[in-house]
Amino acid sequence: MTHKEKLVAIRSLMKEQAIDAYIIPSSDPHISEYLPDFYKCIAWTSGFTGSAGTLVITQNFAGLWTDSRYFVQATEQLENSGFELVKLKVQHAPEYVTWIADQFPQGGAVAFDGNLASLAVANTINTTLSSIGFSINGHADLLSPVWHNRPSLPKEIAYTLPTSITGESTSDKIAKVRTILQQKRATCHLISSLDDIAWLLNIRGTDVPCNPVVLSFVYVDHNKAILFIEQSKLKEETITELASYGVEITEYNSLKTVVTQLPKGATILIDPKRTCFATYDSIPNGVTIKEDINPSTMLKTIKNEVEIAHERQAMINDGVALTKFFKWVEENVASGTLTEMNIADHLQGLRAEQPGFKDISFDTIAGYKDHGALPHYKAEEKSNYKLETEGLLLVDSGGQYETGTTDITRVIALGTPTQLEKDDYTIVLKGMIEGSMAIYTKGTRGYQIDAITRRPIWATLRNYGHGTGHGVGFFLNVHEGPQVFNQTATDIPIEKGMITSIEPGLYREGTHGIRIENLVLAKDLETNQFGGFMDFETLTICYIATDLVDKKWLDQVHIDWLNNYNEWVFNSLKNLLSNEEASWLREKTKAI
Repeated sequence: MTHKEKLVAIRSLMKEQAIDAYIIPSSDPHISEYLPDFYKCIAWTSGFTGSAGTLVITQNFAGLWTDSRYFVQATEQLENSGFELVKLKVQHAPEYVTWIADQFPQGGAVAFDGNLASLAVANTINTTLSSIGFSINGHADLLSPVWHNRPSLPKEIAYTLPTSITGESTSDKIAKVRTILQQKRATCHLISSLDDIAWLLNIRGTDVPCNPVVLSFVYVDHNKAILFIEQSKLKEETITELASYGVEITEYNSLKTVVTQLPKGATILIDPKRTCFATYDSIPNGVTIKEDINPSTMLKTIKNEVEIAHERQAMINDGVALTKFFKWVEENVASGTLTEMNIADHLQGLRAEQPGFKDISFDTIAGYKDHGALPHYKAEEKSNYKLETEGLLLVDSGGQYETGTTDITRVIALGTPTQLEKDDYTIVLKGMIEGSMAIYTKGTRGYQIDAITRRPIWATLRNYGHGTGHGVGFFLNVHEGPQVFNQTATDIPIEKGMITSIEPGLYREGTHGIRIENLVLAKDLETNQFGGFMDFETLTICYIATDLVDKKWLDQVHIDWLNNYNEWVFNSLKNLLSNEEASWLREKTKAI
């Protein structure tokens, strides 16, 4: 079926069921950002493959609501699909709900599949539309009847990690969750989010590309813990190990049965942003629902000393692969054989040579020239630029190692840079350095770090449309909450042990893009009569190109930071490189 034929089939079902507007979120029952093929509903329906967006279908219009990271990609992928791009004004905002209200001033019937919508999204739809005369159906699956040959759910084997890697046993983690449940006066807790489950049970798998997680749910009360999972994914020794921690195993599809049997008087804690509406709606009357962030989400984001030590080693391994990669690009670009796609493959191959490598942590963004101005660009056959000895190359990539997750962006010049390219690059670099050097009081929020990072960029009347940073998991999801460095007033303080990216950018559509990204660890600095102070330790180990730097934009403190950083990179990696590679890196890290 073409996308237009799929649209016709969905509209036919809508007409049969008297549905005026059908909403398709980019999600699954675990409210995941990255999805197994079975749940790539937006890609199947419309052709759009980005990781964030919402489809809305009426009899007269079909649209994709997504943010500025995907405007160019969506425009290309939606061509001749029957869907139109609707540009979000605010990233992640449910602006389509207001649009639906405007399209049907007398009210109407709105539907969505509650397995694909978080409770938070469903609440927004219900609150906004039901009050003005709309009927809401949160249990309408219109895709399964028309999605023939739908991919199966993954069945790969899951495995557990030893405490020598995780730094904390499953038993201790479950005990911490139970303590928080007691503090919150909850009798039980349901976890749907896959990275929370992976952290809690020290379990990993390959069910979702680039994310080492396993499709599952977990129920915890003060007496038992239940893992809902396809049992063929677990070896006998894994089942025995989990049982030793007090974890029972039952089938993945039996969650609803357990939830509907919760006793009257129970108080269940669920996270509205990480629990799907269908699960919430199956909780019986007489059970009190307490909506709050998953305890594991906060526990997981604060890395312990074992995880931090492993992460530092993963950064060294990653730095070795990246050094080899950028040397290879520089030495081969003149051959005319390098493309955006084959350099991404080569980088993955170099990472795969490193100890403990499991996968990449997201699809590599290798954007040459104007493609660098697309923050979430992924090269495909029809867009695959050949690299030449001119222009800028932006590479945003990461690795999943058994001892940590990496995420890094660098920009290099493949020829003599223009003055505008040097200006843009240096201004972005200045912002990244300012964020990295920040000293801040305990209780500081991410939007304050965002502003510190943007200040030197704003000072030149430049800006970028995405956030400054996101949390990163430990051999887990490369995008991990709850902390973010962006302009929204997220009320999550920065705490010791959090790992977050700092990645300011600047994008000139049709010309070039700049983004420079390191991961940083939040740590305590000093406590005095004025309170507690914190700063960041930079974790990422890869040289920052200096041939694009124009020192007129930098103060001496920025120059010193850059020189010290590059010297640290060289000293960290030199003994793991060949003599030729070390000599090349020595040249790249010379002080300016």
